[in-house]
Amino acid sequence: MFENALTLRNVSSGRKIACKTLLSAGLIALAVVLPQIMHLALGQPGGVKWLPMYLPVLIGGCLLGTKWGFAVGVLSPMVSFMITSIMGNLMPMAARLPFMMAELAVFAVISGLFTKKISENGLWAFPAVIAAQLVGRASFLGLVAVFQSRTPFNVSMIWSQIQTGVTGLLAQAILVPVIIIGLRQLLIKESKND
Repeated sequence: MFENALTLRNVSSGRKIACKTLLSAGLIALAVVLPQIMHLALGQPGGVKWLPMYLPVLIGGCLLGTKWGFAVGVLSPMVSFMITSIMGNLMPMAARLPFMMAELAVFAVISGLFTKKISENGLWAFPAVIAAQLVGRASFLGLVAVFQSRTPFNVSMIWSQIQTGVTGLLAQAILVPVIIIGLRQLLIKESKND
C-alpha cells in the first residue's frame, strides 16, 4: 500500500527506500515502546493479554508488504531484547526471542500478502489481520511443539498464553484495519492533491 502511494507520487527508487526505511524504523521503535508502556501500566499479564508488540508489526505488514514487513517482524523483538537487556529487564525473554521473531515474521508476511488488495480496497485489512493472527499464533504453537524438548516451553503453556491473548488479538483485529483504512484514505487524498 505504501509502495503504491509512493509510486503514484513518482518518488524515485532511492527515496522510496529511504521512506520505507524510516517507516520501518518508526514501527520497530513503536514495537519496543508499546510493550514497555503496557508492562508499566498492567504488568507482565497485560503484555500477554494485549500483545502490544503485534500491533506495529501488523501495521507494518499491511503498509509495507512482505519483504519490509518481514524485516519489521524479525527486528522488533530483537531490538526490544537488545534495548531491554541493557536496562536489565529482558523483553522478550531470551528463550522466547527466536519464537517471537518467527511468529512476528509470519504475522508481517501474511498481512503483507494483502498489501495490493488493501491499496485497492481498505476493507481487505480485516482479512489480512485475521489471517496473519491465525497463521502467526499457529506457527508459534507449532514451533514450540517441535522444539519443546529444547526449550522451557510446552504446548499446553503456550496454548494457555494464546487463549489469554485472544483479547488483544480481537482488539487488534479491529484497531489495525481501522488504522490502515484511515492511513489509506490519507495517502489517497494526498496523492490526489499532488
